[in-house]
Formats: sequence, C-alpha cells, structure tokens
Amino acid sequence: MALEVTDRSFEQLVNTGKPVVLDFWAEWCGPCRMVGPVIDQLAEEYAGQVTIGKVDVDDNNELVSRFGIRNIPTVLFFKDGKMTDKLVGAAQKHAFVEKIQALLK
Repeated sequence: MALEVTDRSFEQLVNTGKPVVLDFWAEWCGPCRMVGPVIDQLAEEYAGQVTIGKVDVDDNNELVSRFGIRNIPTVLFFKDGKMTDKLVGAAQKHAFVEKIQALLK
C-alpha cells in the first residue's frame, strides 16, 4: 500500500536517500482511480527499494503549488531529493516500471 504523503511529511520523505515516487490524485478523479491500484502494487513490489506515496491534491495545496500540478493523476519521480521525471495522466504499469528502474540506476 502506498504511503500517504502530506505538505508536512514531504521534505523528510524525499531526503531519506531512497528514491521516491509520488502520485498526485483526488478521490473524485476517475483516471486517478484507475492508476491508484497500480501505484499500490508498485509500492509492494518495490518495498525497501523505493518509497511510493500518494498526495491528495484537495488536502495538500502547498505541494500542488510547488510542483505546478495542473492535471491529475500526475506522478513525480525523485532521486537524491530532486525531481527527475514525471508522468501526467493515466498510464500503463510498464510506463511506471520504466521510470522506477531509471531511479534505481
């Protein structure tokens, strides 16, 4: 299961030295409901290697503004505390796996 990430927990999370994947989503978003189970699967498959979390855009305005999130779902990829890549919109699992594998190199 993906970790719930908030405006308050973000800094500590991305500065742990482990790669981080964040799914920006909302309860009312249809495509987000399609991506959500994939994100949860990836959280289990990459447990211990990558931290995978979800950011509810309705409750975390600071992060939404900071990263210019305009469309959801948007998934951001972080390495060494810096954003390295992103995927906007619903995508297939293999697209997420490719980007996660790049984080692990």
